Amino acid sequence: MKNVATILKENNLSVTAGRQKILQLFLNSGGALAHADIEKNAGAHFDRVTIYRTLQAFVDKGLIHTIPSTDNTIKYALCKNDCSEGHHHDHHVHFVCDICHNTYCLDDVVTPKINLPKGYLSSELEVVAKGVCKNCHS
Repeated sequence: MKNVATILKENNLSVTAGRQKILQLFLNSGGALAHADIEKNAGAHFDRVTIYRTLQAFVDKGLIHTIPSTDNTIKYALCKNDCSEGHHHDHHVHFVCDICHNTYCLDDVVTPKINLPKGYLSSELEVVAKGVCKNCHS
C-alpha cells in the first residue's frame, strides 16, 4: 500500500500535516467518516474550516466520494482506483447499519441501471440500503 505522502503527491496535492492525518484516518477506517468523526479523531489543532477544505480537495481529486445520509449530513469514503479528478465512478451501494450507524461501501453490489424518461439526463445515482451490518448481526 502506498503511503499518504505518495498518494497526495500523485494527486497533485500539497503534502501537509493536516492532509496526511485526514487521509490516514480514511485509510485506517473500515467505512465512511462524517466531518464530526474526522474532527474528533484528527486532533485539537485542526479547525473545522481546514477539515472542510481538505475534504473538498480530496473529493475534487477523486480520492474520496460523498455519501448522503438520512439526517441530511454527508459522509465520505475512499474512492477506488477508477476515480480521478472530476470523475467519480463509485457505482456501488452504500449500507447504513441501524444498530451501529456505520456506513459501508458495498463495492460488490453495483447500482442498478435506471431508464429515465425522455428529456432527463442523470449525472449520478446514489443507492443507500439500511438494515443490520454483518458486525451487528448475531
